[in-house]
Order: sequence, then C-alpha cells, then structure tokens
Amino acid sequence: QVRLVESGGGLVQAGSSLRLSCKASGINFAINTLGWYRQVPGNQRELVANITSVGSTVYSDPVKGRFTISRDNVRRMLYLQIDSLRPEDTAVYYCWTNYHYRDFWGQGTQVTVSS
Repeated sequence: QVRLVESGGGLVQAGSSLRLSCKASGINFAINTLGWYRQVPGNQRELVANITSVGSTVYSDPVKGRFTISRDNVRRMLYLQIDSLRPEDTAVYYCWTNYHYRDFWGQGTQVTVSS
C-alpha cells in the first residue's frame, strides 16, 4: 500500500524558512520521481517542484531560487526547503508520486505565511 505522509508546515512570518518532509512507503522509492504540489482553496493544485530518481529537479517559476527539493533514498524521505517565504506561498502542500501509472498524494500540510 502506497503511503505518503507530510510534515513540517505551520504559521510563519514573511521572510521565514520552513522545511517540509514527506515519508514514503509502499513504493520502490529509489526509482520514483517525487514532487511537491500546493493548493489554495478555489484554485487548482499546482506543481511546486519535482525530483527524479537521479536527482534532476524542476521548479515552477514562482518558487525558483527560494525553494529547494531534495531526497534521501536511504531514509525514503522527500524534503522541500522553503526560504524567503511570502504571503502568496500560503497553501496546503502535498507530496506526490506516480507509481504503476497511478498518482498518489499525501494528506497535505498547511503552510500559512503572515505579512
């Protein structure tokens, strides 16, 4: 059974940093592409960043230079380091992977940035 569990969200002030974590189980972690998405109520879920099995990364334009995605294949963990947080980064952040042609999501972790 595929399971993704996020942690690390919270309420922070603009300019602060956070590190989100995602623990994955039930997949062949080392060969899977993994990613972070975010969603604001009333909007579609949008890609934040993803990382392939060999460490290649893709970032959406709004987060380039401020967010860093990384993975630890031994611990089966995915991370998102978020620096210079802005109020517009407020959203629920979801961990994602695709396994056997199906998308899997975590339950999400709320990030709220106050100005």
